[in-house]
Amino acid sequence: MVQQVTEGVKIMVETYYQPGQSNPINSQYLFAYRITIENLTIYPVKLVSRHWHIIDSNGTHREVEGEGVVGMQPVIGPGDTYQYTSAANLQSDMGKMYGSYLMENLFNKKKLRIAIPEFQLITPAKMN
Repeated sequence: MVQQVTEGVKIMVETYYQPGQSNPINSQYLFAYRITIENLTIYPVKLVSRHWHIIDSNGTHREVEGEGVVGMQPVIGPGDTYQYTSAANLQSDMGKMYGSYLMENLFNKKKLRIAIPEFQLITPAKMN
């Protein structure tokens, strides 16, 4: 698990290769990732949008932007956590992702750019 704290918001990431939904013969590898967001501040924050960099070991680099996460724009109270699971397709058996969330401090309406730490997407066979 990787983790990082930015502006009092802690991001933790766990990854899981999905062999049953992958097709290595056709260079299709699916990885799930679970993100836990913990609000360490004294004010509520709202997750407004996300910006991802997805990089395959074959050199492919994609960027994905959008509102919220998995169709939600959660409000996370002081000391609370929010967790969601999503997935990414790669064209190779190794890659990485990193990015950021745009959040809003609901107390003073200040926008916060929260870093999502870089995490590796590697099939178990590559780790041996």
